[in-house]
Amino acid sequence: MDSTTATAELGWTVHPPSGWEEVSGYDENMNTIRTYQVCNVFESSQNNWLRTKYIRRRGAHRIHVEMKFSVRDCSSIPNVPGSCKETFNLYYFESDFDSATKTFPNWMENPWMKVDTIAADESFSQVDLGGRVMKINTEVRSFGPVSKNGFYLAFQDYGGCMSLIAVRVFYRKCPRVIQNGAVFQETLSGAESTSLVAARGTCIANAEEVDVPIKLYCNGDGEWLVPIGRCMCRAGYESVENGTVCRGNLVPSVSLGALASVLGGQSGYASGICMSRLGLTFLGKGGTGTCVDVDSLPSSSIPALGSSIRCKGSV
Repeated sequence: MDSTTATAELGWTVHPPSGWEEVSGYDENMNTIRTYQVCNVFESSQNNWLRTKYIRRRGAHRIHVEMKFSVRDCSSIPNVPGSCKETFNLYYFESDFDSATKTFPNWMENPWMKVDTIAADESFSQVDLGGRVMKINTEVRSFGPVSKNGFYLAFQDYGGCMSLIAVRVFYRKCPRVIQNGAVFQETLSGAESTSLVAARGTCIANAEEVDVPIKLYCNGDGEWLVPIGRCMCRAGYESVENGTVCRGNLVPSVSLGALASVLGGQSGYASGICMSRLGLTFLGKGGTGTCVDVDSLPSSSIPALGSSIRCKGSV
C-alpha cells in the first residue's frame, strides 16, 4: 500500500470525528497528495485515532511501514499548554478478513498492538510555515510475525500538531536468482529482522548437484547470503553466460562426402580421416554419415544411436 498513489480520497476511519482530518497536501516535490492532519493542541486529554483500510498480508511474515510526516514545534506555538506533544504512536491489528467497524476494534492499546512511538528528527515553526519551508521526516518501522490474512494500521495522536503526509506498507523478499549453477525461486524474508530463511536450489538444465545439497539463505533485508553446495555441468557441457547455462560442446557435424571431395578419396577413407586425423567418431552405416565428438553427446542420446556408432579407433 502506498497512500501517495491514491487518486481520490483515502477514506480512512477517524475517531473521534473532531481529530484527524483528510486534506489535500504536497509532498517534498510539491506533488499534490492526500494527507491527514491534526492540531488540537489547545485542548487537553487528546486521544485521536486514524485507522487505515484493510491491508492484505500476501504471504509476508514481517511488515515494514514507511511514514513521512511533519510536526509543529510546540515551543513555537504561542500560549500552548504543557500537554502539547511532538510524537505519535503506531499500532497494528491482525484479522483474517475486513472486520473493522466504527467501534471495532476498540480504540485502545489492547486489542491494538503497539509498534513504536514515532518522534520527529525535525519540527517546523511559524517562521518555517511563513516561508513555506517543508521539514518532512521519514521513519521506517517493522513488525512481525504476522500470520492472519491481513491487518490494519492505526496512528494515535495525543496532543500534537502534525501532518501525516505519506504511508507506504511493504515487505521484503529475495528475488529469483541463478547462482552456483542452481535456480533459487523468489523467497519471502523471515518473521524477524535477523531471520535467515533457507531456500533449496534446483540445478539448471544439464547440470547435477555436487558436494552437499545446494542452498541459499534469504535475510531480513531481502538479500541472498551463505551459499552452500553447487551444481556443475554434466560431461559434454560447459558453463556459459556467467554460470547460468550449461551448453553442449558438440563439434559441428562434418559431412563425409565433403571430406571425401576435399581429400579426393572415398567415403570409407574419409571415415578413417574422421577417426585418425580429426580425433572424431564416424556415425552412420555403409560408409555414409557424419563426424561428431561422441564423448560430448548427452548420455541419453547414445542408446538411440545404437549400432550406427563406431567407437573411436575402430576400423
